[in-house]
Amino acid sequence: MTDYSKYLDVKPEVADAIRNNKPVVALESTIISHGMPYPKNVETAMKVEHIIRDNGAVPATIAIIKGKLKAGCSPEEIEYLGKTGTGVNKASRRDLAVLAASKSDGATTVTTTMMIAHMAGIKIFATGGIGGVHRGAEKTMDISADLEELAKTPVMVICAGAKAILDLGLTLEYLETHGVPVLGYGTKELPAFYTRKSGFNVDYEVDSPKELANIFCTSQKLGLQSGILVTNPIPEEYSMDHELINKAVNEAVAEANRLKIHGKEITPYLLAKVKDITGGDSLEANIQLVYNNAELAARIACEVSRLSDK
Repeated sequence: MTDYSKYLDVKPEVADAIRNNKPVVALESTIISHGMPYPKNVETAMKVEHIIRDNGAVPATIAIIKGKLKAGCSPEEIEYLGKTGTGVNKASRRDLAVLAASKSDGATTVTTTMMIAHMAGIKIFATGGIGGVHRGAEKTMDISADLEELAKTPVMVICAGAKAILDLGLTLEYLETHGVPVLGYGTKELPAFYTRKSGFNVDYEVDSPKELANIFCTSQKLGLQSGILVTNPIPEEYSMDHELINKAVNEAVAEANRLKIHGKEITPYLLAKVKDITGGDSLEANIQLVYNNAELAARIACEVSRLSDK
């Protein structure tokens, strides 16, 4: 077994919870540094942690600070990530060793949050939306590392679906090829981040946190090494019009193509552009879906903890 102790720094509260089989929920930090403006990013991050506590679990915001893989950040560290913003490196799998070796900072994506959560022994992770296969990927080969990580890291990821800027059909095909189950919480249709509708179906509809926890624990007992993706639709009152979002995304993608924006810059560019086109409504939708996912993740983590005690 690999010894991560030189690089991994687990917050004492989180370490105690893991040791005593208490529920823990991992949270990413890219949404803090790259997803929202300051101070809204810090306010949102702290509220997400409160929501998780209110629902009986321990929050563990994950980041890389001075080369240390942090499983649980202090309020001061969250403030630092929020204030520094895009000055913090956006850290995917390819960046992890470089940032750790050079004692640099990194805001973790879905990929690196899953990795560090798994290293620390955290089983449940709440995020906004996952990355996926980008539109036009048949030419650009632009496919998020999130999908590969879901294929090989046994963490349950709760999200509001794949980001609406993506090719959702190809994203589902990619996950199917890699054996990753896509579960819909109370829905047969894949939610598309800002909207509850996409026109694509998930693999299975699941109606309770207890059932989701049972599926995860069964996967662990079977020795399956892939993650499980839970798609949780944005609350109805915050869901944006499907056609409006599609129009905004198409405009944003066309402009990105004209400007030759690609690689790790494309997702933040497109999300910012959609925010501008929708008059800022997409930012509020983004915040509300993150709160919704945090609550569900905490409830699942509590059920996983109960099942693990049996």
